[in-house]
Amino acid sequence: MLLLKDFKHKVHEGHKGFFFVYFVSFVFILSACLQSSDCFREDVFCAGLVTDTLGINDHGMNQDTWAGLEEAKANGLVDQIEYIESVDTRDYEKNIAYFAENGYDVIITTGIGMRDETLRASDFYLGSVFIGMNQPYEETRPNIIPVTFAEDQMGFVAGALAARISEIQIIGAVCETSGIDSMWRYCEGFRAGAKFTDEKIKVQVIYREDGSSEKLFIDETWGYDTAQKLIQRGVDVIFAAGGGTGQGALRAASQANVPAIGAERDQATVPAESGSSVVTSIFGRASFEVQNVIRRLKDGNISEPRLSQIKYVPLNQKFPESLTQEMDILLIGLWKGEIKTGVSFEKP
Repeated sequence: MLLLKDFKHKVHEGHKGFFFVYFVSFVFILSACLQSSDCFREDVFCAGLVTDTLGINDHGMNQDTWAGLEEAKANGLVDQIEYIESVDTRDYEKNIAYFAENGYDVIITTGIGMRDETLRASDFYLGSVFIGMNQPYEETRPNIIPVTFAEDQMGFVAGALAARISEIQIIGAVCETSGIDSMWRYCEGFRAGAKFTDEKIKVQVIYREDGSSEKLFIDETWGYDTAQKLIQRGVDVIFAAGGGTGQGALRAASQANVPAIGAERDQATVPAESGSSVVTSIFGRASFEVQNVIRRLKDGNISEPRLSQIKYVPLNQKFPESLTQEMDILLIGLWKGEIKTGVSFEKP
């Protein structure tokens, strides 16, 4: 396993010609910036974050990842940190390139929507290490580290909670396409968690299977309409996963005053009325994972197994303290492997 100093050595020695050829057409634009950057020095460790279009204050993956970088700097793991907020998906490649061309040792990208751009950048910028948050890869690269979270466990906790707060034992989930394994794990985990709590409960899970691929994670209309249909069928708790698609479902639940459970970030903080009935959101503890990966990367033992931790937004006071205790016990059991979701990593 190569350490960060080995990657820097490659940039300064073996790949000098490569970077010179690439930079020559941009010399007038970038030369001043490159000459002033300390990140090319072997004794300076730099880490940059490129957010998806939700921005740094998304109350989820971006914000939590940045918090992890800030803690890493405070603890002396990183010398310099910076983030770039992507305004449009077309910004991803150039934002990643900015950090790579300025000598950043580690470049972090967030969300499955940036997976392809991160993979291409790892092939092009061999002197940087890339951390893909919530980005599973079928292909491996020596300079790319995927960080994935146990979506089945997060869905499992959501399902168990939904079963506990449902008054009529009919609950539902609105999910992005099951063709994306992480979405399938979320929602089959939800089904499994509900059945774990109450074998007789009715669980209705609907995936966005026939929609346009161009609307992946942003089909709020479909999410809204689907949640409305579930509510009309008598569902009294809604779980939603899948970015903007899921937020459409949460908006429908809020308008109908139906309790809802969010994923991926704190959905109760989403502007407008979408989060008004969200009782909690369950998502991966990105800040912990970022620090863990950077620490192991610097030590050269990144190949060691890592446990992805899960957290949830505290329930409000209308729920008994005993319910929070049940959730904590369930999370510990899942983390330790004492409770199994029964959901495979890939859709059969």
